[in-house]
Amino acid sequence: DRRAREVADEGVDYRAVGVGAVKYADLALNRESNYKFSFDKMLALNGNTAPYMLYSFARINGIDRRLRELGDERREPTDDAVAVAITEPQERNLARVLAKLSPVIAELELDLKPNLLCDYLFDLAQTFNRFYEACPVKQAPTPEIAHTRVLLCRATKHALHLGLSILGIPVLDRL
Repeated sequence: DRRAREVADEGVDYRAVGVGAVKYADLALNRESNYKFSFDKMLALNGNTAPYMLYSFARINGIDRRLRELGDERREPTDDAVAVAITEPQERNLARVLAKLSPVIAELELDLKPNLLCDYLFDLAQTFNRFYEACPVKQAPTPEIAHTRVLLCRATKHALHLGLSILGIPVLDRL
């Protein structure tokens, strides 16, 4: 009872996480293959699972929230900060994965295989988390690089949101 109150106070909709985890686990596998139903695998915060995607989405929201609290000018583009400066391999890799979203959605539409979208989202989340570890936004060496990293975060957030929405899984601001 006490933990239920704590969970409610945190503002996390764990029911949505659970339902999303079951949906995602079902859609992540090729529809022609069999699988074992396992809550432990479905609810894992690592691997090709909904909680991992939701965690990545919430992580990006956390970055945006911290920048907003600091009043950081990197959050919003200005006329003199329109240049995109990709300098690190992790930034380049993330941009490349983001560019694959449209073809993946087209293939999903054509083949009716949602597992293709799940595979893409997993690749995107992994690539983003490697980017996050290697390329801090707040400590970027120049305003252009910081701005580029904010744009990459936002594009990743939008891609995760779109992909999960297509799968019928609501995103959460915090996890």
